[in-house]
Amino acid sequence: MTTAYLRGQTLIDAIQDAPYSRDLIGYHGRPPVVQWPNQARIAVQFVLNYEEGGENHVEHGDAGSEQFLSDIIGAASFPERHMSMDSMYEYGTRAGFWRIHDEFQKRGLPMTVFGVGMALVRNPYIVDAIRQANYDVVSHGQRWLHYQHVDLTTERQHMDQAISVLEALFNKTPIGWYTGRDSPRTRQLLAEFPQIKYDCDYYGDDLPFWTKLTSESGITRPHLIIPYTLESNDMKFCSPGGFNSGEQFYQYLKDAFDVLYAEGETASKMLSIGMHCRILGRPGRFKALQRFLDYVQSKEKVWICRRADIAEYWYKNHIV
Repeated sequence: MTTAYLRGQTLIDAIQDAPYSRDLIGYHGRPPVVQWPNQARIAVQFVLNYEEGGENHVEHGDAGSEQFLSDIIGAASFPERHMSMDSMYEYGTRAGFWRIHDEFQKRGLPMTVFGVGMALVRNPYIVDAIRQANYDVVSHGQRWLHYQHVDLTTERQHMDQAISVLEALFNKTPIGWYTGRDSPRTRQLLAEFPQIKYDCDYYGDDLPFWTKLTSESGITRPHLIIPYTLESNDMKFCSPGGFNSGEQFYQYLKDAFDVLYAEGETASKMLSIGMHCRILGRPGRFKALQRFLDYVQSKEKVWICRRADIAEYWYKNHIV
């Protein structure tokens, strides 16, 4: 017996009328008119992920060692300390952060830090450096974990802890959020934290856009999403088939910049660069960052900014 099925216009109507959680339309080729400060064609933000000391580790109460984003691609997880993994993460805090930080300070450039609460607590020297440099600090969660299967109560607790820790460390409330390895519940949980004005757990557009959050009490408020990147990102050095030389990384960033910069002549764009202390902080990769900074700084009408600066601009000029 054959089961009846829909086709043609009836099928189209059924698909269009059915509830669907995703937005595949976006600006549909007609983005808002963006006028960055000083008539910039492109807004470029450099984001340094600070995660070392908040990753999976038996001393953090986890079942096993970290497996993700290190030079041991495909690392196994052990129910005890993984000494090599430990030292690779420690490179980020002992050397990598300082190499990247010193370069940005030497050039007088702003930066955004995606900071894991537990990780920052373990290194007061880096907290002080971030504070003195006036970097924008976005909450990267209390732990650097995958939250896909973490229960709602624990994820909510970690969010609250993360925000409170950054408030205590930097004497101001973070307004941005980025879990990185988020869950289907992450963004909705942000409705319970009105101090968070935007999040970055999205990779599907070249410009910020508005959505709505509804709290458990039914209160709905506008919420800004500032997309991030996993491709203009040094994490691909630690991914199969990713970058295997600084030259590849530099060329990819340059190509991304060039395309957006050209498009920015008629419609301003945004470019995000993702960095990790333990990855791009290595000398052989760091040279590519220096070359790219030289290239970007040689161009006119470029706004190198923090994510908080973009959020402030969007709230002032593109409020819903």
